[in-house]
Amino acid sequence: MRLHLLAALVVLAAGVWTGLSKSEWLIVLLVIGGMLALEMMNSAIERVVDLASPDIHPLAKEAKDIAAGAVLVFAAASAIIGLLIFIPKWF
Repeated sequence: MRLHLLAALVVLAAGVWTGLSKSEWLIVLLVIGGMLALEMMNSAIERVVDLASPDIHPLAKEAKDIAAGAVLVFAAASAIIGLLIFIPKWF
């Protein structure tokens, strides 16, 4: 979560520096909000799985891995969206 918050601050600073349009800001803020919300959901899933299955269990590991995978997929999509917004303005 800390890494995502740091990345969000960097992106927000880059957006101010770049001079994003209103629609670009909307997209950036939705992506940042979605990423932070998904990270919180991942943390909640991990805690619920730990509560329901305190012992190591293959299904518990699979649930945690799937939740973490969802965060990874959204992070990759967010990075691509960021590149599509920022790269044309920088070059």
